[in-house]
Amino acid sequence: MTRRNITREDILKIAKAEDVRFIRLQFTDILGTIKNVEIPVSQLEKALDNKMMFDGSSIEGFVRIEESDMYLFPDLNTWVVFPWTEDGTGKVARLICDIHNPDGTPFAGDPRGQLKRVLKEMEELGFSSFNVGPEPEFFLFKKDEKGRPTLELNDQGGYFDLAPVDLGENCRKEIVIELENMGFEIEASHHEVAPGQHEIDFKYADAITTADNIQTFKLVVKTIAAKHNLHATFMPKPLFGVNGSGMHANMSLFKGNENVFFDEGNEDMQLSDDARAFTAGILKHARAFTAVCNPTVNSYKRLVPGYEAPCYVAWSARNRSPLVRVPAARGLSTRIEVRSVDPAANPYLALATLLASGLDGIKNNLKAPAPIDRNIYVMDKPERVANGIDDLPSTLSHALEVLKADDVVMHALGDHIAEHFVELKEIEWDMFRTQVTEWERDQYMVLF
Repeated sequence: MTRRNITREDILKIAKAEDVRFIRLQFTDILGTIKNVEIPVSQLEKALDNKMMFDGSSIEGFVRIEESDMYLFPDLNTWVVFPWTEDGTGKVARLICDIHNPDGTPFAGDPRGQLKRVLKEMEELGFSSFNVGPEPEFFLFKKDEKGRPTLELNDQGGYFDLAPVDLGENCRKEIVIELENMGFEIEASHHEVAPGQHEIDFKYADAITTADNIQTFKLVVKTIAAKHNLHATFMPKPLFGVNGSGMHANMSLFKGNENVFFDEGNEDMQLSDDARAFTAGILKHARAFTAVCNPTVNSYKRLVPGYEAPCYVAWSARNRSPLVRVPAARGLSTRIEVRSVDPAANPYLALATLLASGLDGIKNNLKAPAPIDRNIYVMDKPERVANGIDDLPSTLSHALEVLKADDVVMHALGDHIAEHFVELKEIEWDMFRTQVTEWERDQYMVLF
C-alpha cells in the first residue's frame, strides 16, 4: 500500500458506509509480534482522539508494572477495512498505532517510533525518503485433523513451478487478491526454490509504509492460508536440506523525486558516490545488524553455504553469493539489495538498523571495497581473507556480542529497545543452548 492522506472524517464515513463493527488498533512489540486492542465501532471516535489506553507492562520488553499506562495514537493513513468478514460479527477494520507515554511523548520502546527517529536523522542529512522494496518468502504446511500444523508440505514444486505441481497456487492467488483489495500493488508471486515455499513481492514504498505493509502482509498470508487448511510460516529455516526463507531488502535514498543512488555520468555501474558510501556503511555494520535482521536461533540455520543465503560480507553487481547485490535496473529503480534479512525480523527495527548503517557510510564518506564477482561459496577461508571478505556471525549468541559492540546499530535501536532486545535474545539463546535435541540422542546415546 502506498502512503495516503486519510482524514478523520474519511474514516468515520467509511466505517458507517461499510458497516464496520470492530476496529483493531494494532502495534508491534520488540520481537516483531503484531499486537492489537480490538474495540467496537462505538469507540472509534475515542480512538481517533488518541484516548485509547492499554497496559504496557503486559507486553514483552515494554515497561514495568508501575509504569504500565500507554496510549495508542492511530496513524490515520493505515486505515483499512479487511476484505474478509468474521463469521457472524460483521466487518473488521484496522489502524496501526504509535505508542505514547501518558504525557503525550513518544514511547522509547515503540519499534515504529524508533524507525521514525532514524528517518528524522536521515532528513537532517538532506534526504527526503528511504524507499524499501521487500521480498518476503514463506512456507505452506498442511494441518492435521485438529488444525495443528504438521511437517507435511502442501506441494513438491520448485522454482516458478505451476499447478498441478504447485498445489499452493490457488492459496497464493487468493492471498494476492486480498492484498490488492487492501491497496497493495503486487509486482510478482511465484513458487520459490524449496517445496512448499512461496514468494509474493509488492511495490516499494517509504520505510514506515513498507514496515507497516510487511506486518499486514504476514497477517493476510496467515489468515488466507488458514482458510485453505494450511499453516503459513515465516520461520527462516523450517526444514533441513532445503533453502530457507529470506526477506531481501531493496533500498534507495531519494531527494524529492530524484533517486540519489543513480549517477548517469558515472561509467562504473552508474552508481553515485552516495550509493557507494551507503553500501560501504552496510558492509561495515553488517555483522552487527545481523542480530536484528536475523533475530532467532533458527535464523542461523539459513545463513550457511549451499542454499543461496548470504553468509559472507561482500558486494557485487550480478553475483548472488555476497551479502549485497546491485540489481541491473537504473534510473529511478537504482537500488542496493541486502540479501541476509529474514522474515522473522521486526521490520521496523531491521529497517532502522539498515538505514543507520548506510547513513554512517555517507556521513563518514566511507569507501566501498572492490566488488566480488566470483562465487564466494567455492572460495576457501584463505581466499576469502585475501579478498577482505568477512563471515557473518554463525550463531545468535555470536551476533549479539557483535551487536553490543557497535555504537551505530545500538543507537539505531535506542537505549530502551537495545537493552530489552539483547536481554530477551540472550534468554532465547540460553534456552536453546541447554536443550537436549533428538540429533544429540541419535548421535551419542549408543556411542557412549
